Amino acid sequence: MLSDVERAVLDGIDEAGIGRALLELISVPSVTGSAAEAELQHLLAGRLERLGLDVDLWSMDLDALRADPGFPGAEAEREEAWGLVGGMGDGGDGPVFVLQGHVDVVPPGDPDAWDGDPFVPRVVGDVVHGRGACDMKAGLAAHLAVLGAIRAAGVRLRGRVGVHFVVGEEDGGLGAFGTLWRGHRGDVCVIAEPTGGDLVTANAGALTFRLAVPGRAAHGSARDQGVSAVDRYLPLHRALARLETERNRDPHPLMAGHPIPYALSVGTVRAGDWASSVPDLLVAEGRLGVRLGEDPAGARADFERVVAEACAADPWLRAHPATVTWPGGQFASGRLPEGHPLPDVIRGAHADAGGVAEPRECGAPYGSDLRLYTGAGIPTLQYGPGDIRVAHSARERVAVREVVEVARTLAVTVLRTVGTK
Repeated sequence: MLSDVERAVLDGIDEAGIGRALLELISVPSVTGSAAEAELQHLLAGRLERLGLDVDLWSMDLDALRADPGFPGAEAEREEAWGLVGGMGDGGDGPVFVLQGHVDVVPPGDPDAWDGDPFVPRVVGDVVHGRGACDMKAGLAAHLAVLGAIRAAGVRLRGRVGVHFVVGEEDGGLGAFGTLWRGHRGDVCVIAEPTGGDLVTANAGALTFRLAVPGRAAHGSARDQGVSAVDRYLPLHRALARLETERNRDPHPLMAGHPIPYALSVGTVRAGDWASSVPDLLVAEGRLGVRLGEDPAGARADFERVVAEACAADPWLRAHPATVTWPGGQFASGRLPEGHPLPDVIRGAHADAGGVAEPRECGAPYGSDLRLYTGAGIPTLQYGPGDIRVAHSARERVAVREVVEVARTLAVTVLRTVGTK
């Protein structure tokens, strides 16, 4: 089922080169908002230039992006953000296929939880361990391998391949937003997030919330003269648990395979400033899952309604209600248009390139850049190497063979979508 051109490109997928690229990428500690995030963008720009791509590397105007009404929010403090787009093909009458991936990673957390330095990749057999191994430097390595194989085979494309390497995905999607804001577009897009080889055609959204619960300070020995903000938070916490149950009834079929498709999770709780004082303020921050197709404004209203009802049922909070604000990342949901041919093209490419199990179509319970591309009218799905369940953990890893399989599938998919001369 493969054409001669497709065979030539697959012959150019360099497994050893993929391994070397993955090790190099993990070694750059590109935590969201850090200087190393920008460092990696410049490193990748050099790689794209050596592959002969047209390269647009630019410093984003953060003030202008933040002032845009569609700005997706951010949590990490930053002084700079770099965009990077590469293009291959002379832009004839064929479509533009976008390969997208984020370069930033979350902080490694407790260093004692790792077997060594999280940014010194550790190789065990075929498996590479380290922060960012699957989320998503494996995807970046796959994209580089596809571009390198097409270039090495001397293929003349009817359309064009664009690669969007973006920053700030982990805290809201600043990089993707800025890339689209600059005018870079495509006819279809594949984001190589760690999907374990599945086709993720829909994402739930996620909204960061902050809940401030007031109390009244007093000496700890006379706590009856105060009102503990911790105690007053507890009924709110129970109300939020009920809201999560309510919002997860009858999920969309694409999301039904997840135990909690639209999780409501409290991530941090901070209260008090002295051990022998009754705490007069508690601040809880977390994320609210957004249902597929739901307006984020409706999700916020749902949350605020439940908080208001819980406050009204509590004598102290009735007079001193908790306040809700929405800082940080604000991910809407997103979905590839129903019936779009891209999943079938990928399945066929996967089979013809020697893939084993047929990719399964499903949704994901987390937010991603997918919603920004689909929101811009670009049909987008996620397909990439690695297991999302080990991302953001000290167990993060990826098998090189998975990266190779994804690269082979994407190479054939690109050729069949863009066309050749």
